[in-house]
Amino acid sequence: MSSSRATLRAVIVDPEAPGSLRFADVPEPDPGPGEALVEVRHASMNYGEVRWAAHQPPGSVMGYDAAGVVLRAAADGSGPAAGTRVVAFGPGAWSERAAFASDSLAELPDSVGLADAAALPLAGITALRTLRAAGSILGRRVLITGASGGVGRMAVQLARRAGAYVIASVGSPARGEGLKELGADEVVVGLEPVEQPVDVVLENVGGPQLVAAWNLLKPGGNLQSIGWAAHDQPAVFPPNGIFSLGPAKSLHSFADPSHPGPDLAALAGLVARGELSPEIGWRGSWERVAEAAEALLGRRVPGKAVLDINPAATATKPATQPTATTA
Repeated sequence: MSSSRATLRAVIVDPEAPGSLRFADVPEPDPGPGEALVEVRHASMNYGEVRWAAHQPPGSVMGYDAAGVVLRAAADGSGPAAGTRVVAFGPGAWSERAAFASDSLAELPDSVGLADAAALPLAGITALRTLRAAGSILGRRVLITGASGGVGRMAVQLARRAGAYVIASVGSPARGEGLKELGADEVVVGLEPVEQPVDVVLENVGGPQLVAAWNLLKPGGNLQSIGWAAHDQPAVFPPNGIFSLGPAKSLHSFADPSHPGPDLAALAGLVARGELSPEIGWRGSWERVAEAAEALLGRRVPGKAVLDINPAATATKPATQPTATTA
């Protein structure tokens, strides 16, 4: 019974609070047979979850991305043992302790810091799986819109690693800083500078830009619709606007982060080998969660925002990237 369980501190949904977020004491999770109890050391924030916080059930513990240490292994014997450093994906991550399904956990190599790992789950899974869905991109032109965000920065690196010619589209010159160093062959503001057709689009913006990106696709190309940073702007295709001669073009949606354990392990392995940077653009105490949320919504965070929940416990495993500013 929840009333008899210990309590812990967490960030919950409160529609009356600024940004619909506030701290509260909640019952400690009661893991199911296939779930491990994890002490969360760091968590990361995603634009979508912050934007839509007010639409979640009041009292819900926020967050999905976490890294920490297994306190109690899953009772059914699956997943990592107690004491294992892990990256995790699942609801209730912005909390001192959280329960995660065994297939949503991955053990971390010793060289990967917990703060870096916390930046990986949703953005990394999204970038990895949408590129996989696009098929082989070796030698192909890949356009990534909204490339300065968490998904975009990881997608730029993964696409370049897979042999693509990468075009990174951003909203302003400042938002494009660092993308060429990550592997972008071109960094453009908007889509007007893109003169040649592309084979694949990873589309993070939505609205009119989705339509413009579709028009840049070659016959046989595909567009992966990931996000909708354009807020309430619709994507309006003119009559016959999706018609094209030759092999069919395709548009796919993405909303499947299920069973992420193997992909989390793959992403952590890339970080350990120096082949993927988590790109942390904001890092600070979770006491500053409202500040971080405002920075994310204001598009002032290049890459990921990471919350330090128990940073003192990570002193022996520092993040591989220095603490960033809030700008």
